[in-house]
Amino acid sequence: MTETPRKSIRCQKTTFCMCVNNESITFVVPVNDENVYSKHFLASPLFKNKKYEILSQRGFASASKAYNDAIDRSDNDIMVFTHQDMSFPDNWERELFLSISYLKKNDPNWGVIGCYGKNRHRETWKGFGYLYCAGNKKILGEPLAHPVPVQTLDEIVIIFRKSTGLRFDELLPHFHFYGTDICMISKSKGMNCYAISAFCIHNTKTIHVFPEEFFECYKYIKRKWYRFLPIESPCIRITRHGYFTYIRKKYLSRVKYRSLKCLYRDL
Repeated sequence: MTETPRKSIRCQKTTFCMCVNNESITFVVPVNDENVYSKHFLASPLFKNKKYEILSQRGFASASKAYNDAIDRSDNDIMVFTHQDMSFPDNWERELFLSISYLKKNDPNWGVIGCYGKNRHRETWKGFGYLYCAGNKKILGEPLAHPVPVQTLDEIVIIFRKSTGLRFDELLPHFHFYGTDICMISKSKGMNCYAISAFCIHNTKTIHVFPEEFFECYKYIKRKWYRFLPIESPCIRITRHGYFTYIRKKYLSRVKYRSLKCLYRDL
């Protein structure tokens, strides 16, 4: 999701109450479209009968800055960083805490969890998790018996404990690859990342091309984590030779060329 920065920074906090397992959750949402935010995230069935701490972040130049600001202001340990176009079913919290309970027993030092992720190994290139993607018009992944270790997680939903001390890299610009980056940071600190089975809906539109900011972020991640390449991010493979970005840019140029042809044809 590409966020359009605003001139002034505005942060809004709502009230919260205790949830299951006597643990409360803080949701953090970068907002640049009030209609999308209200129509999807705030209208989620999860929020109809329960209240949570919700930090809506507006006007930040990057996701990392928006999220670090929220970490500093959060009243809770469990933090859910998510998109404004996400919808959460009423039982989403229960599925989340079932996964957390499993990890408390099997990997107490877990780092980051999320609703969709990928691994770098050839036999596990498929994604793990369970959600519906409106852009792809299909369900991604499948229900999981327990959390599955992954290399990276999609930015649609990222969850970690404030007490781990994890923070986003504010040198990473814009609103891309911060999910990949926080997973690599977590791994570098000896904390594993997992995809969980907590069904949700991503109300995104089909994306045919990526903006230039996407490739800027790609290059930053490639330089920063060069010795760990290849990295299998949920949307593109990050490699030393950059073949996949070449293909993406080639496709982008072709789409632009076709658009210009249509424009001149109609003149």
